Amino acid sequence: MKLIAIETATEACSSALWIDGEITARHRVAPRLHAELLLDDVQSLLAEAKLDLSSLDGIAFGRGPGSFTGIRIAAAMTQGLALAAGLPVAPVSTLAALARGAMRETGAERVIAALDARMSEVYVGRFEAGPSGLAVPDGGESVIPPREAPRPERAGWHGAGHGFDAQHGALRERLRDVLSEVDADRLPHARDVAALGAAVLERGEGVPAERALPVYLRDKVAEKPKT
Repeated sequence: MKLIAIETATEACSSALWIDGEITARHRVAPRLHAELLLDDVQSLLAEAKLDLSSLDGIAFGRGPGSFTGIRIAAAMTQGLALAAGLPVAPVSTLAALARGAMRETGAERVIAALDARMSEVYVGRFEAGPSGLAVPDGGESVIPPREAPRPERAGWHGAGHGFDAQHGALRERLRDVLSEVDADRLPHARDVAALGAAVLERGEGVPAERALPVYLRDKVAEKPKT
């Protein structure tokens, strides 16, 4: 299985090349530069491996939730690349990728992934470690005020993502009795999008390019102040 994965739903501009489980990646924190950096990163990954798009089995992308602009960049580039090469697409939850990264690096079995959604809300999802180190959802994903986030019945959860620092740490305070530790600086990585996307494609669940669509969890956007 060979695929390119991209993730731009946060400040991180991240891309990865997956070849039968071996990963080469580009990952940098570059707010507002995703559109300028992403295509060059993808092309350099393919060039270093002496591959072209037509030799891939698919493309995975972080479908959100996260920055509206960042998600649209990932979706648009995925659509363009997949259409050009006739490849299937694996849309991957950005929160699942965030949780999988925490599991991969810390050995955590249960992760609450949270990103700052602005507008006094956070994006939240719970995940448990599944087969082959994948992050399996424990319920749905939501956008919610941090003080209203649902509390798991069990303790021992690892918190990941800058949602735990949003609103002066309101989510951290809300869930403090069930959290074992919190890494609020963690950002989603394309290497985890690649692993989750490879599983999607191996199950034959890839979708056509036109269905590489963003998932925002909410439709409202901040209004510009009147002048």
